[in-house]
Amino acid sequence: MKHSLTSLLLVVFLLSGHTCTLGAEVINVADHGIVPGKDVTFAVNQLIQDVLDKDGVTLQFPKGQYDFYPENAIEKYRAVANHDNGLKRMGFPLFDCQNITIDGGDSTFMFHGRMVPVTMDHVRGATLKNFSIDWIRSFHAELTVVESNANEQSFVVQVDPEAYPYTLQDSKVLFQRFGQEDPIGSNIVFDPTTRAPLHNTRDYSVNSSRAKVTQAGGNRLRITDAVKKSPPVGSVLVVYGVHPTSRLCPAIHVTNSQDLRIENVTVREAGGMALIVERTNNITLDHMVVTSNQDHLVATRADATHFIGCKGTIKLDDCLFEHMLDDGINVHGAYVKIEKYLGDREFLCEISHFQQWGLTFAEPGDRVALLSRETILPFAETTVENVHVLNEHRFVMTVSEVPESLPDGPMSVENLTWYPDLEMRNNIIRENRARSVLVTTKGKVLIENNHFSSQMHGILIEGDNNKWYESGAVGDVTIRNNVFENIGFSGSQNYPLLASPLLNGAQRMGAGHYHRNIRFSGNTVKSFNGLLVQARSVSGLTIEANTLEFSDDYPAADPGPTIDLDYCDHVTIRANTVTGFARPLTIQQSSDTTNVTIEDNRGFHVVP
Repeated sequence: MKHSLTSLLLVVFLLSGHTCTLGAEVINVADHGIVPGKDVTFAVNQLIQDVLDKDGVTLQFPKGQYDFYPENAIEKYRAVANHDNGLKRMGFPLFDCQNITIDGGDSTFMFHGRMVPVTMDHVRGATLKNFSIDWIRSFHAELTVVESNANEQSFVVQVDPEAYPYTLQDSKVLFQRFGQEDPIGSNIVFDPTTRAPLHNTRDYSVNSSRAKVTQAGGNRLRITDAVKKSPPVGSVLVVYGVHPTSRLCPAIHVTNSQDLRIENVTVREAGGMALIVERTNNITLDHMVVTSNQDHLVATRADATHFIGCKGTIKLDDCLFEHMLDDGINVHGAYVKIEKYLGDREFLCEISHFQQWGLTFAEPGDRVALLSRETILPFAETTVENVHVLNEHRFVMTVSEVPESLPDGPMSVENLTWYPDLEMRNNIIRENRARSVLVTTKGKVLIENNHFSSQMHGILIEGDNNKWYESGAVGDVTIRNNVFENIGFSGSQNYPLLASPLLNGAQRMGAGHYHRNIRFSGNTVKSFNGLLVQARSVSGLTIEANTLEFSDDYPAADPGPTIDLDYCDHVTIRANTVTGFARPLTIQQSSDTTNVTIEDNRGFHVVP
């Protein structure tokens, strides 16, 4: 009877939706010689290889600092989206495994070279939790401005030679980073008080190719012939190099995986993005943090998180992303160029952007859309039957059916199967260069109860087929009950919400609208520039019950329309409130914007 009852309870447990992993094993890594105070790279790599064929293993790290060096790390050639491809040495090479957990026990994993700390490829049901990722040396240099000469457009910076070793050659400075020498390259000026990019930081940008750098005594460097305006004394010039050495080392790279969880993981440094995820189905970030060390202003060289060609659901809960040199999160697909129709339902295709080379764009069974590269609007849908990869750049794609006639102009293709839903709740994204959120996905998007404060736009819903080739006209987006604070402190006209495809001079609006069904409601916007929403080529836009409050944290910007509509349809602007602004805030719409309802708003002036 006892055995029967036990069996019955087990059946009920499983039928109720719970699962268990038979043979789950917890391994204390110290039992395998992995302890703080020495190079653990080889031992960690070896232990991972030993457990990859097991199901449900947890690698438990006692708290401490674990040091990883490239000399004994496993190396593979890796194509990493939005980074530079090449041979990558890895700290945690997780390939072809399931239900593995890396539990750091609040440890720090410290890296001592150009490495990718965590790689997950064809992994199912894995969890990363309770650890920090850091590097012994930054992938950028922070140079404090100690003299500023406005008349000569020159300035002097103080350099810490231990943190940022450098040499001077032919009036150029080269920073020594893990065996390579990087010039100034990309750069930005930060404010050490706010720990964010300086207001109007573009005014102080250094022209690296033109700059002349000379010694000024005492580890000081004088920079001349390089700026339109000299940065103020006390500000910090952050320099971070050039392609192809500036995006080699993301902290975590995930591809071709499923049902992943990242929990209580902090990334303090990366020579690229903190997290880059490709072609993955379902991933949750819970209390993930991207932030800088106290002795640095800047965390990662690029985005905090980035997702390309994924599906299922991407969830972010209670995360903090700050001090990055690029966006907080970017979710999108890819526009791939059609170079030629070969006949017999075959297309010769080319990956459009060099930092997407090697991307797995499609597999048999995927639904794809064929579209005009001129209007970036689709004209047909079909199913992939075969993909023959020629090299990193090009492949031949066979589809089930092709329209009887194809347009004369340039064409592209996008994958309709691999678009995720996105859920963002209770996150903070702040004090970074660029935007808080970029999202272009055909899945359902919910962004609620977050706090955003970024240098450029707050939320950018774009889609472009000419620069980064990031696809995904949206169809169901809800943005509600968020706080947007001092959005656009770069000084340009940046909006809490911008929804518009990016078109170049050779492209034009098509007959249809690009984005659909965007709801922006119940948000609080604390603003020095009086901007709220800019939309172009959107059908079904609701802007409702938002509060726009004046902030004097930054100088007032040149006024632009608070709500700016261009070629939109079925727009509702209702019950929005403005407080504290000395000037009327305007609602402006183009002549080809139709079916607009404007009612019960306070503090707005509608431009006829």
